[in-house]
Amino acid sequence: MAGLFILWMSLSAQVAVAQNNAIVDRIISEGNSTSQLEKLAHELFDRIGPRLVGTPNMKAANDWAVDKYAGWGISARNEQWGEWKGWERGITHIDMVTPRVRSLEGTQLAWSPSTKGKTVTAECIILPDVADSLAFQAWLPNAKGKFVLISMLQPTGRPDYNWREFATKESFEKMTKDRAAQTAAWAARIKKTGYSTRMLPIILERAGAKGIIGNNWSAGFGVDKIFNAYTTKIPTVDIALEDYGLLYRLVESGDKPTISIKADSKDNGMVPTYNTLAEIKGSEKPDEYVMLSAHFDSWDGGTGATDNGTGTLTMMEAMRILKSVYPNPKRTILVGHWGSEEQGLNGSRAFTEDHPEIISKLHALFNQDNGTGRVVSMSGAGFKNAKEYMERWLAVVPKNMKDSIRTSFPGSPAGGGSDNASFVAVGAPGYSLGALNWSYGNYTWHTNRDTYDKVVFDDLRNNAILTAILVYMACEDPTFFNREKADLNAPRPAGEGGGFPGGRGGGPRGPQTWPTPTKAIRKGPVPPTN
Repeated sequence: MAGLFILWMSLSAQVAVAQNNAIVDRIISEGNSTSQLEKLAHELFDRIGPRLVGTPNMKAANDWAVDKYAGWGISARNEQWGEWKGWERGITHIDMVTPRVRSLEGTQLAWSPSTKGKTVTAECIILPDVADSLAFQAWLPNAKGKFVLISMLQPTGRPDYNWREFATKESFEKMTKDRAAQTAAWAARIKKTGYSTRMLPIILERAGAKGIIGNNWSAGFGVDKIFNAYTTKIPTVDIALEDYGLLYRLVESGDKPTISIKADSKDNGMVPTYNTLAEIKGSEKPDEYVMLSAHFDSWDGGTGATDNGTGTLTMMEAMRILKSVYPNPKRTILVGHWGSEEQGLNGSRAFTEDHPEIISKLHALFNQDNGTGRVVSMSGAGFKNAKEYMERWLAVVPKNMKDSIRTSFPGSPAGGGSDNASFVAVGAPGYSLGALNWSYGNYTWHTNRDTYDKVVFDDLRNNAILTAILVYMACEDPTFFNREKADLNAPRPAGEGGGFPGGRGGGPRGPQTWPTPTKAIRKGPVPPTN
């Protein structure tokens, strides 16, 4: 009898392996032969555009995703989690009119007040280097009727990699030393005003300034990071490094440059904000969940292509593939396209607060949010037993995909950064699918150049197929995930999570604590304080 039982177990295991391999083969075939990624990217990035929370674009994207899922036979809905300032970007036009005429490259920041169809013309001045906050108060009347430049003049518009390639060692070292000193001096200049960088524009607005001019260079050719304004009556604009430097130097040399700004926008009051959710119901364990996760919103200097349009499309394409080849999963497959991640993971945090019944039954969540590159890293997120599960999921992944993924166990829990952290904070297994860099930090993350042309579709196809395989395998797990947390302060055993293939590493990781939940901001934006 014992022999027959062993034989039966062996045959059952072989059947399971064969079934897994067959489904995986179909996932790969579906992902490669009928990919919708280019079409989805065009519709989302080119037609709808950026997805700033509270804008008509964001709501259009929510509705578009629901329609797409419906077309694939997947149940989807928009779920309100809060409300935000409604705002609609219009045309920004900036010109230097004296001492010569030049159209300047720049744009208004998110939520910037409109010039109400008018062109505002004024002289530019630079935020002064005062002795202290009392001296700044004495200077403030000088801001009245002026555009105030509040950013440091960059010493170079060439990124460091360009200097390393062409400069002498001595020249590069001198530039970086001078830049560090200049950066410290500018930080001290801001501090001596008595205000934070967020409050300073508000104070200048109250003093009668005509507008706020900044430059948030992203340390690459032609790239600025575009965030939000804090003013409520006057425009706040970002001007590209080259043109900002031109204005700054003209002010310094006493040429008193004058610029004109026409910045159209529309204030729509407070509007509802949504997460988009889609679901493939489980057939055996419908009250247990495997989730796909990516934030849907973006900043709006570009079109949010790689932050986080690529994560969004990865999850949508993975859902399409799964519906086609695995329409009756054992566990329920749920995807969350989160709102207002950029302002503090608000959509996903709200979801964890609103759906304890899902969180308590969440078997695994896979989140992607760091650019267009193929997935090259995964960790156990601080869960003691994650290795057992993740290695089983990865076992059926094709070698050409798996060999480039470094794993780290038990890893560390995410304290922020992206939406997986919202789930980890409440003790649920949320894993980040870490992507290859592709100059993400400098060139596309929150920048004016985050557009369709930066997407690497071969890598995106890889990620959609990988995600679909991971979700499939997690759905097939015989037992529910063991959520026991690892001892984060224990020495890291050699071969157990050095972060490299084979687990190279070892030694202590330093003091760590498990993150605690942070409440979602349900009404925004929150006004800055000093």
